[in-house]
Amino acid sequence: MRLTDFDALTFDCYGTLIDWETGIFDALAPWLERHGVAAGAGEVLEAFAQRESKQQADTPDMLYPELLARVHGALAEHWGISSSDAEARQFGASVGDWPAFADVPEALAALKQHFKLIILSNVDRRSFKASNDRLGVEFDAVFTAQDIGSYKPDPRNFAALLDGLRGLGIEAKRTLHTAQSLFHDHVQAQAVGLATAWIDRRHDQTGWGATMAVADAPKTDFHFTSMADMVDRLKADLE
Repeated sequence: MRLTDFDALTFDCYGTLIDWETGIFDALAPWLERHGVAAGAGEVLEAFAQRESKQQADTPDMLYPELLARVHGALAEHWGISSSDAEARQFGASVGDWPAFADVPEALAALKQHFKLIILSNVDRRSFKASNDRLGVEFDAVFTAQDIGSYKPDPRNFAALLDGLRGLGIEAKRTLHTAQSLFHDHVQAQAVGLATAWIDRRHDQTGWGATMAVADAPKTDFHFTSMADMVDRLKADLE
C-alpha cells in the first residue's frame, strides 16, 4: 500500500496535529501547584483521560469548553482541592492556546499539494478555529463533535465522516484516516472500512498519556512517528 493510493487524508487534530498533552498539562500545572498538588505530567494526563472520556460519554452534546470545565471540577474532586468557576472556565477556554507540533505546518502544506485534507475533531467549531490558525492550511472540510452531537470513539462520528466524504464526492476506499489515538480513532475508523495511518507521537514515552488505553491495539496500515515522517514516505512513494 502506498500513500499515493489515496485522494484524501482525514485527520484527528488534538494529539496528532496539535500537541494537546503539552497544552493540557501547561493549563493545569499552575492551578495544581497553587493547591500543593505534586503530580507529574504522566499522572495528570492519565487522570485527565479518564475523566474526559467519561464526561464525553455522559454528555455527548455538550460543547467542548463546557465539557473541559466539568473535567476540571472532576480533577479537583480527584485531588481533593477546589475548582472555582473562573479556573474551570479558564481551562475550558485553553484549547486555542495549545501548541501545534513543530513539524505540522510544513507537513500539512506539503500534503495539501496532493490530497484533500479533512478534519474529524472532538471539539467545537470555535475552539477548532483558534487551533486552525496554528496549523497554517485551509482544510477542505471540518467535522466537529459540535456538528455531530457526539464525541469519538462514538460510531456516530465516523458515520458522519463517511456521509461528509460522500457529499464531497470522495470514496471511502480512497481515504486514509490519520491519527495518534488508537482509542479515539483507529478502532472505529477501521470498523467503517477506512485505511489508517498511526502518527505515533508517544513512541518514545511510556503509558497512554491523555487517551484511554486500548486492550487490543489494532494493526494500522501505516505507522509514522511524526507528520514529517509521513511526508518523507509520500516523497518516496512519488518517486
